[in-house]
Amino acid sequence: MAKKIRVSELSEFDASEYLNTEEEVAAYLTAVLEENDPGLLAAALGDIARARGMTQVAKEAGMAREALYKALRPGSEPRFETIARVCAALGVRLVAQPVHAAS
Repeated sequence: MAKKIRVSELSEFDASEYLNTEEEVAAYLTAVLEENDPGLLAAALGDIARARGMTQVAKEAGMAREALYKALRPGSEPRFETIARVCAALGVRLVAQPVHAAS
């Protein structure tokens, strides 16, 4: 008989622990962008910022650390200016692609 696992016994998943290379960051961000969810994008940028060091990212983005945490918490809807500043601080850029391939 299989042992039942309780959700309360599971450890919380933290994506920032798995974002160690530029390729992993790019793949994660690309997957999140495909969901077309601004709140998810903000949370993903927060994961990346935690992986890189929130204090350093805040400094490079020209923001207070507390403001950065608030802007990138799950479900937040930061302004595009904030997203652009954080992306620049993280060394990533958002890339547009056509939704439908040309025939």
